[in-house]
This record gives sequence, structure tokens and C-alpha cells, in this order.
Amino acid sequence: MSDNGISLSIIHCPLSIYMLILSLDTSTANCSVALHRDGILLGCYELFTERTSAAMLTTLISDVVQQAGCELSQLDAVAVAKGPGSYTGLRIAVSTAKGLCFALDKPVLAINTLAGMAEQIRAYFPTGYTLCPMIDARRMEVYCALYDTNGQEIRPTTAEIIDENSFSNWLAQGPVVFFGDGAAKCRAILGGSPTPSFLNNLLCHLPAQLDSWPQKPLAKDNLRTWLRLSHST
Repeated sequence: MSDNGISLSIIHCPLSIYMLILSLDTSTANCSVALHRDGILLGCYELFTERTSAAMLTTLISDVVQQAGCELSQLDAVAVAKGPGSYTGLRIAVSTAKGLCFALDKPVLAINTLAGMAEQIRAYFPTGYTLCPMIDARRMEVYCALYDTNGQEIRPTTAEIIDENSFSNWLAQGPVVFFGDGAAKCRAILGGSPTPSFLNNLLCHLPAQLDSWPQKPLAKDNLRTWLRLSHST
């Protein structure tokens, strides 16, 4: 199961050096679509609107594939942000990815949204920093996780109600960077501690950060665990 109850099953398939991957993210209020070949960004479309519809997403997919001079049939896989985040948005992206991959007989790579956010910025911070991506939930609640600057998860995804004691153990150990659309409402409560940092206006989306994954080509015999979405709703 994913962080928001999306049913997943795990399969294994060979990972070749050159792959054409379509990536989708509608886990927040924004809608983001990108196309990568071998980790190189070919095209990216993003909408910063309050509502994401299936029509918007499919239009962006068509546009980015056409502008890159590719065909959907050439895809090797579809990457989708599996959450946490907006349940409605997640269902739109997951359903779209499921339909594409069912029709094209391609695998789906499901990526934790918070892990993608951490991957986007971790290279900019030295060892010893803790990264805390946050997605707004409701009131003073956020979805969050903790990662080190090597990209390793050190605290799993949780739904946290923020108060003055939140993250006190981690803040006592060293600097913590809070970012994402859930971090702004935490500043007034956590900002008095000596070691927190807040990144303002940071737009973190799955497609935007995939161009750094991986840093070098992978061997042909390497196996990647692909997460295929189940065909049950």
C-alpha cells in the first residue's frame, strides 16, 4: 500500500542504460509532467493552479511527448508521485498512469513525493544537515519525513501535528532544513529553535528532480524494483 492507500504490487524487470521515462506529479495543488531519456530532461510542463483535472494532465502529457519528438509507444516506463499529498490529485495521476501502462504494457515506477523533494535539494547541503520535506495537510498537520544528505530516509513518512515540541530531538542534534508547501505554517512555531532553516518559495516536483537520478549510467544487468499499480480501483 502507498502512503495514501493506493494499492501497489512489486515486480522486477531489467534496467537498461537508455530509458525513456514519462513522469507525473499531481500530489499537491500543482500539476507537473516531464519526459526524460537516460536521466536527461527532454521537456517539462507545469501548471500552478488550485485544481488539477484529468483533462489538464492528459493534455500536458500529449504536449510534452510531442514537443520532444517522441511517441507514447516509445516509453520504457511511467514514473508517478505516489504521495503523500492531495488524495484527489493522486488518484488523477495514478489512474492516468495506470491507463497508459495498461494500454502500452509498460511498468510504473512509484516514487514517494517527499523522497523526490529531498533528492532535489540534498546536493546543496553538507553532511550533518537533516532534510525535512513537508506537504500541507490541514490545520497544523503536515505530511513529512526526514532524510540525510545522502538521500537515506532516517524517519519514515508520517502525518504530524505541529507544536512547539515537534522535531525537538532532531533539532537538538543539528541543523534541520524544513521546506515544501507545509513548512511555511511551521515557521512561527519552530522558528525560535537555534538550528532550523526554512526554504521559501521552493517548488518541488517529481519530474523536475528526475534529471539527477541516477548520477551515472547503470549496468545493463542491474535490477530495479518497479512498482506496478494494481488494476483494481
